[in-house]
Amino acid sequence: MSALALDMTGAKVLLPGQGLVPARLSFAEGRIVEERGGRAVDLSGCLILPGIVDLHGDGFERHVAPRRGAMTDLEEGIAAAAAELAAHGITTAVMAQFHSWEGGLRGPEFAARVMPAIAAARARVVPDLIPQLRFETHLLDAYADLPAQLAAWQVPYVVFNDHLPHSRLAEGRRPKQLTGQALKAGRNPDRHFELLLDLHARGGDVPAALDALCARLAAQGLRMGSHDDQTAEDRAAWRARGVRIAEFPETRAAAEAARAGGDAIILGAPNVVRGGSHKGNVSALDLVTEGLCDALASDYHYPSPRRAALRLAQTGVLSFEAAWDLVSTGPARVLGLADRGTLTTGKRADFLVLEEQTQRVVAVFSGGQVAYMAGEMAARFLV
Repeated sequence: MSALALDMTGAKVLLPGQGLVPARLSFAEGRIVEERGGRAVDLSGCLILPGIVDLHGDGFERHVAPRRGAMTDLEEGIAAAAAELAAHGITTAVMAQFHSWEGGLRGPEFAARVMPAIAAARARVVPDLIPQLRFETHLLDAYADLPAQLAAWQVPYVVFNDHLPHSRLAEGRRPKQLTGQALKAGRNPDRHFELLLDLHARGGDVPAALDALCARLAAQGLRMGSHDDQTAEDRAAWRARGVRIAEFPETRAAAEAARAGGDAIILGAPNVVRGGSHKGNVSALDLVTEGLCDALASDYHYPSPRRAALRLAQTGVLSFEAAWDLVSTGPARVLGLADRGTLTTGKRADFLVLEEQTQRVVAVFSGGQVAYMAGEMAARFLV
């Protein structure tokens, strides 16, 4: 636990039910406290906001493998990613690692290297890192060992994906970009095509296998999500398996079905920043406006949660508090993390400091420890 204790004054603080108000924020021993007791820091001209809880991000791929063979110590790559997370106000990060037929950085062998690296890095970095496995549903031969692997890797959260190009495979046609994908995975393109055809052909066995697998994972207490739901029927099938998180639903119908069924809806913050999906799916901005969103995630771009929340507030789509809840309180609730997400007494001292005028991140604390500082405002903490 951090021994640092500070009394921060002069800033506007985002408080539950009150919005941004002038207030003092104090913390000691890693927790927010009511009474003064620390060194005073004047943060006039700043906003103090709850730390961002990022539910799903795979942007760390470029840190663990910036170029082929360039990163042999994956723990160093995870530590570098944690520094970037902090610089963008993310104090809790779910690191989403693929376990996929795609191979290479997304293959099962690489997952077996990355997961221990995340576990090792957690002790040396300040942001709280949570591993997530993105499991491809058609890897039927991996089902038997997966529960034990997840337990060994200390993974509390698994998401199910199906990225096979089924329409082309059903016609016996090679998927687009197959050659490049195969070479990245270190496979002969013909063999890669044969693998995809075989996985597609076994699709009829997947639903029953998923039923059994999800029951085993639920018994282990894992949190489970589905990725890219397309229809209400998709969401109903996952809900029946106990998979209660809908990550990035591709259609309004799927999102509405999730809301009607009481499932959590996670949308991509880059989609909100861009104003629409780069794949032509339903706009996350539209779903947020319609109340079909519980949390925004970085997906592949760590600056986006902060930028999306600020955009939603500045454009009047949501109040500042409601917009920021989508990157703090909401995701903390989805993950079952009752100790963070709001700046209230007793919670973890997870927060970021923005310059009000420029909205630049100037300081970030996670668990009462300094995760990031920069610029003139940082000097105020160091005097």
